Amino acid sequence: MSANLKYLSLGILVFQTTSLVLTMRYSRTLKEDGPRYLSSTAVVIAELLKIIACILLVYKDSKCSLRALNRVLHDEILNKPMETLKLAIPSGIYTLQNNLLYVALSNLDAATYQVTYQLKILTTALFSVSMLSKKLGLYQWLSLMILMAGVTFVQWPSDSQESASKELSAGSQFVGLMAVLTACFSSGFAGVYFEKILKETKQSVWIRNIQLGAFGSIFGLMGVYIYDGELVSKNGFFQGYNKLTWIVVVLQALGGLVIAAVIKYADNILKGFATSLSIILSTLISYFWLQDFVPTSVFFLGAILVIAATFLYGYDPKPSGNPTKA
Repeated sequence: MSANLKYLSLGILVFQTTSLVLTMRYSRTLKEDGPRYLSSTAVVIAELLKIIACILLVYKDSKCSLRALNRVLHDEILNKPMETLKLAIPSGIYTLQNNLLYVALSNLDAATYQVTYQLKILTTALFSVSMLSKKLGLYQWLSLMILMAGVTFVQWPSDSQESASKELSAGSQFVGLMAVLTACFSSGFAGVYFEKILKETKQSVWIRNIQLGAFGSIFGLMGVYIYDGELVSKNGFFQGYNKLTWIVVVLQALGGLVIAAVIKYADNILKGFATSLSIILSTLISYFWLQDFVPTSVFFLGAILVIAATFLYGYDPKPSGNPTKA
């Protein structure tokens, strides 16, 4: 059953990541009358939706009893303040990361963004080794290197993309690149830290996500007040929101739940591979529907390398299972 849940969650993650990247990029570049929606408020709304979804899931696990739900929330969150406070660190980092992704997709083209953001696979692997004492085998390290090469080939900018990127100012390019690089390290650390907490306690993943969402909402509201307080007071919290904005918000909220399930039933590195596969789908959709990408032989070479890396990683799924000591 856990194997089925693992691959189901990975499949949903591929769909969610692909949809989120395309819709977020489109929503940040779409020209419309009036003010554009504030990414800081979108992050807060996504956290609130995640809390609501998790409460409903806990309600379902409590046999649809409000009394049982209230007891679980009281016992697992309010009566365990130290356990709850442990989630403040990854929650703050996740909130920062979510805001950085909006900054990155507002300043960088999709190719540059997706190539650079795949550095999170490597940072996740390094944090997994250092924080969780995971021992990756030769096949795992080799697959990571092949994956990085494949993703780079898949997203290698074409001449048209290079000319388009030159239209951006140097400042915008620099801000976007710094946002992606910071998000890569924050994603790796927060993901492994959250995985460590999940596997060290008996609390359900949904309770943990309620705790994450609560802290994330607080940190997010602080960000809204500090960076966009004047705009909110002038045009309102939901300024610039439309159907596309709500789709982006829902997809971002769904992403947190899917990633939590992936961490529970698989691991962070496998999550990175699912995300990498979504890059190929994003590129294909960009070509057939958005018509802003022309595939080349380099693209097909990268696609083959990514698929080969995925199979290579699965060839030795439990490198630390050998009890023999040197």
